[in-house]
Amino acid sequence: VQLQASGGGLVQAGGSLRLSCAASGRSFSLSAMGWFRLAPGNEREFVAAISWSAASTYYAGSVKGRFTISRDNAKNTVYLQMNSLKPEDTAVYYCAAKPFTRGSRSYDTLPGWYDYWGQGTLVTVSS
Repeated sequence: VQLQASGGGLVQAGGSLRLSCAASGRSFSLSAMGWFRLAPGNEREFVAAISWSAASTYYAGSVKGRFTISRDNAKNTVYLQMNSLKPEDTAVYYCAAKPFTRGSRSYDTLPGWYDYWGQGTLVTVSS
């Protein structure tokens, strides 16, 4: 699976952005997907995850109620709708994929669980 993240940019606090992660490869529709972010001086932080069927989603507490993860398996794309953005949301955002294997969890918050990563897209929120 190859991943290409896009949609980042500069936005004022309170604004919105929608990130996209386009995937290539037949296993996308059976892959759990996650979004992580990396801000300067911080470790990579879990943001949101979605199971392959979209039946399950999970959010970090810092973004719950403001961000929404979704996917369109027909388009091989996962999205992250970000509303009410705050300056502390400024980071490089990465999408990640974990192809389904029998017995695996439907999603995870740990970066090491994911097998494939996109290149990242920068989100800057000005105050």
